[in-house]
Amino acid sequence: MKRHSRTTATGASVLEQGVEASETSAEFRVLFHRLNNQLGIALAHAELLEAKAADQADRTRATQVVTSVLDAMSTAREIRHRTEAPEAIAPLD
Repeated sequence: MKRHSRTTATGASVLEQGVEASETSAEFRVLFHRLNNQLGIALAHAELLEAKAADQADRTRATQVVTSVLDAMSTAREIRHRTEAPEAIAPLD
């Protein structure tokens, strides 16, 4: 017996699109993991510079870097949440 699958406007079956979306989602997770690791390293170095700063001007610059890296981490987290499949996001309540 031949199975029929629904197709989309582009001709891809719904199943094929689901597989592609799953693969894309996995690729994004890997990229976000790498980005988060890289930002974590930058944050650790900035905090070290902040703690060991010789004067207030250097400490202020290091604090600005710490703040910027924390903002970048938040932005990456927000992008990750917006790109996840809706069914993969657990309800917050």
